Amino acid sequence: MSPSTLPDSETLAKAYKVEVLDTSGKVVTFGELAYVSQLASVRDEALTKARKKLILIGCGDYQPIQHYGENTGFKGQIYANPSRELYQILRLTENLNLTPEGQEKKSYLANKTYWGNVFSSIWSGPVKHPGSIGKQGNISQLGGEFLFGPGRQCIYASRMEHTEDHVEVADLMKVAGVEYP
Repeated sequence: MSPSTLPDSETLAKAYKVEVLDTSGKVVTFGELAYVSQLASVRDEALTKARKKLILIGCGDYQPIQHYGENTGFKGQIYANPSRELYQILRLTENLNLTPEGQEKKSYLANKTYWGNVFSSIWSGPVKHPGSIGKQGNISQLGGEFLFGPGRQCIYASRMEHTEDHVEVADLMKVAGVEYP
């Protein structure tokens, strides 16, 4: 399957039934929801004008969500899917591979080294918030970017193939019809 293969209607029907948890642990179904530091730079007024919203769904527990939002500056809605059911339905993969040799790193990694990123993650996670230890979810679980709507359809999909493979925010916003920066 190509990383950009859109989920079919049967897959979407399953995905919309998956339960995720909000910042207080309240259960919400994915269907109700209708790089993060760069996503935080998307202007609220641009999202409002385009009638879009950004939603993040992590694979860990809900308790670290508030700290994650504070650390990244992301002010949108963040949910947790610790069972990773949604990840499995949308066929998101697991690995710890880095950017392949010869492939250009994404702009959100331009000023970060591998070890700098590791230490930054450790500092902003377990060191600053020891109560979050063990609640971050499977560290090898990769994510992706999906654009949903209008209605219950998926119009864009990009599944990460390695740990440094998020879509460039500018490219994602262009597809979504949102002015960026």
